[in-house]
Amino acid sequence: MDFQELLKQLNKSIDSLDLVSARKYIEENIEVLTKNRQLLRGNSRAMFDLIKQKKDTGEKALSRHEINVIYSINSYATKFDLVGLKLVVNNNPELFINEGIKNYLNADAKTLLQGMNVLHKNPNA
Repeated sequence: MDFQELLKQLNKSIDSLDLVSARKYIEENIEVLTKNRQLLRGNSRAMFDLIKQKKDTGEKALSRHEINVIYSINSYATKFDLVGLKLVVNNNPELFINEGIKNYLNADAKTLLQGMNVLHKNPNA
């Protein structure tokens, strides 16, 4: 795919809110886009900057399995299903090593997980 076609497809994906495709275009062509960042439109540039920043810091994206586990945790916490919540937490302890996981949890999940001593309370919050 030539650069003009890449720009066209990336902007089209951003405009239609197809962020998954936009992310793929950016990740697959990050070197070319880094050299030509000034040619990206506003939202495309913002998404590019975010993806590049995450890549530069070494932060890896969540896998589909991790996203499903987080969804389950949020769902169980909202329903106050402690048995289901404990089961998911016990089966996925590696997920809670990353402190950034708090960004994906809803308020109910954060509160319950802090009460279960799975997450540490943030003294600044």
